[in-house]
Amino acid sequence: MSSEALTPDRILEATEEVLRRYGPAKATVVDVARALGVSHGSVYRHFRTKAALREAVTQRWLGRTEELLAETTASPDTGPGPEKLRAWLARLFDAKRHKAGDDPELFATYSALIDDSSTVVERHIDILLGQVGHIIEEGVQAGRFTPTDPAQSARAVFDATSRFHDPAYAPVWSSEGIEAEFTAVTDLILRGLRP
Repeated sequence: MSSEALTPDRILEATEEVLRRYGPAKATVVDVARALGVSHGSVYRHFRTKAALREAVTQRWLGRTEELLAETTASPDTGPGPEKLRAWLARLFDAKRHKAGDDPELFATYSALIDDSSTVVERHIDILLGQVGHIIEEGVQAGRFTPTDPAQSARAVFDATSRFHDPAYAPVWSSEGIEAEFTAVTDLILRGLRP
């Protein structure tokens, strides 16, 4: 048995390692408990079901991107409007590409888990839409964007750029010319928002 206190964070870290090793189809709560040196009942005291554990680990993974993008949203360095929106979109694309390219097995695992965690994904998308909406509202107030419904515009921007952040498009993220395509789409969006 492990002498270190069992916390939800320790369980989630171990779950990530187990998922990396076995994949989502074969990973079990018993595997997670074994990796921690505890009984599976101890894991269930923190996460009542296997589904709850998978949702929590998926939320943790998506939360890393949310936190990264929140820094851009709150940063005064880029100024309001076009520069901040371009920086946010570029950071989202870069974060997704790194997740897919740096650890393809874990990315594939999380892509499979995301399919089973629709409420977690919906929450994640709502947070990202809120960030984009905030950037658009800030740009409107600074006179850098045309007055518009920030929430509706945020959804349009998010949908228009889905090729650069939706995991379904991961195979094309390393293709030649993807940077030029990203720039062309971003430029078009920014022109559409400007007064």
